[in-house]
Amino acid sequence: MTQAEANRIDGQCLCGAVHLQLSDHRPEIGICHCMMCRRWSGGAYVFFTAPADSVRISGAVTTYRSSPFSQRAFCPTCGSGIYLRDDESDEYELCAGLFDHARKFAAISEAYVDQRLEALTLQGDHKRVTAAEYEEKFPFVPSADLPDGRA
Repeated sequence: MTQAEANRIDGQCLCGAVHLQLSDHRPEIGICHCMMCRRWSGGAYVFFTAPADSVRISGAVTTYRSSPFSQRAFCPTCGSGIYLRDDESDEYELCAGLFDHARKFAAISEAYVDQRLEALTLQGDHKRVTAAEYEEKFPFVPSADLPDGRA
């Protein structure tokens, strides 16, 4: 078995119309609780990343430009979230729930913890940042909670 075969994982949407095959990925979970991610996921956006050249998607996906710098993709049949991708990125942020193998990945970061649903207090010793801390590092990502764009 080659290294690429050993790293390969497969996933699919709820209805099976979209299949994903990854030849490489980071086995680490990120979680986001910002307003956009909560609205998209219904709770917390749970994802992991993979280099764009290692991602093979079969089946139709619909994309939605959710910000001036990124788009989100979903299955047009069942509505399952597939990925988020920044325009300038060479990686996909893939919805972890599509991949059974991702159940084994440990959480390494949680963003917008001050905006999370109270019922979603996650355990573990991973890094946690507030909206202000995240937006200080990434000022082009404004909060959507208040009219002035700040949380």
